[in-house]
Amino acid sequence: MAPDLANQAREAFVDDDFRSAVDLYTQAIDLNPKSADLYAERAQANIKLNNFTEAVADANKSIEIDPSMAKAYLRKGIACFKLEEYHTAKAALEKGASLLQNDSRFSKLISECDERIAAESSDLTRSLTPEVTSIAAQSSDKLVGNLEEAEEGRSESCQRKEVEPAKPKYRHAYYQKPEEVVVTIFAKGVPANSVSIDYGEQILSIMIDVPGEDKYHFQPRLFGKVVPDKCRFEVLSTKVEIRLVKAEAINWPSLEYSKEVAVPHVNASPALKTPSCPSSKPRTKDWDKLAAQVKKEEKEEKLDGDAAVNKLFGDIYQSADEDMRRAMLKSFVESNGTVLSTNWQDVGSKKVEGSPPDGMELKKWEY
Repeated sequence: MAPDLANQAREAFVDDDFRSAVDLYTQAIDLNPKSADLYAERAQANIKLNNFTEAVADANKSIEIDPSMAKAYLRKGIACFKLEEYHTAKAALEKGASLLQNDSRFSKLISECDERIAAESSDLTRSLTPEVTSIAAQSSDKLVGNLEEAEEGRSESCQRKEVEPAKPKYRHAYYQKPEEVVVTIFAKGVPANSVSIDYGEQILSIMIDVPGEDKYHFQPRLFGKVVPDKCRFEVLSTKVEIRLVKAEAINWPSLEYSKEVAVPHVNASPALKTPSCPSSKPRTKDWDKLAAQVKKEEKEEKLDGDAAVNKLFGDIYQSADEDMRRAMLKSFVESNGTVLSTNWQDVGSKKVEGSPPDGMELKKWEY
């Protein structure tokens, strides 16, 4: 029965009925799940429907079953190229080229990947005018289209049929940290060996195939790029948890890529900015100059009464040497504040008697 379905799928493909071709290939795969060729053919049909993430998943499955199938690498390379995952595309194409020597399809696409990678790394595309960018993009799409036509030996039809999205079997959600995105598939009681997950630079392909149940596929194109080698997942009793390590520490406005939402720059993320301390602000006043000015004003300030006397004594004491200070303290204390001498030789060897001002009498208090 599977060969008949596969033949019907090929006929539908030739008739440009790619949706029917995918459905027929799916039925054939259900009957023969170990056929690498069926997965590779369904990948080609998905490419025609612009289902590039599904095409990558099919190509990966084909390669898993038969690592020597060159056309599976070619179709993975084309799908990844369409998704702008040029590094992943180049790696797949180079592997396919090593299996199928002297095939110009691989070499042309590899060269195109090199150009796109160089443009990304040097930000060349930002400096191009809109007209040049448009021409470059059209040339690349034309090249990929020509290679697809050469592979099938037929002209490509421009007709595309609308595909209604199926209602997902499991609910999913995500949250993120600066360095990673955590995707949760709420699938209760799923065996670990029924879960298959593949990571690309900007592709997440999740398949849950529980015997006796409908297969679950979730294959989004991610908003930002990840580091596939560092990504991991864990099957728990109530969910499947996938941890995606971001290539750049930016905030993702959504899990899936959208042309309407621009990728924020790393430096523009408010969460990544280091708060500035008050001390890091530029000085608005010269505080040393201000302090010197205050001292000058205090020195030049004119005081009266006790304040003037105290200031005079303070200035004298501040500029005096050690002997003068000892003399001032001794004379002031022993005379009960009536005598202030700066001559240590005069007051150092005797007790200083009090000398009240004229008209006043010195009294001693009895305790």
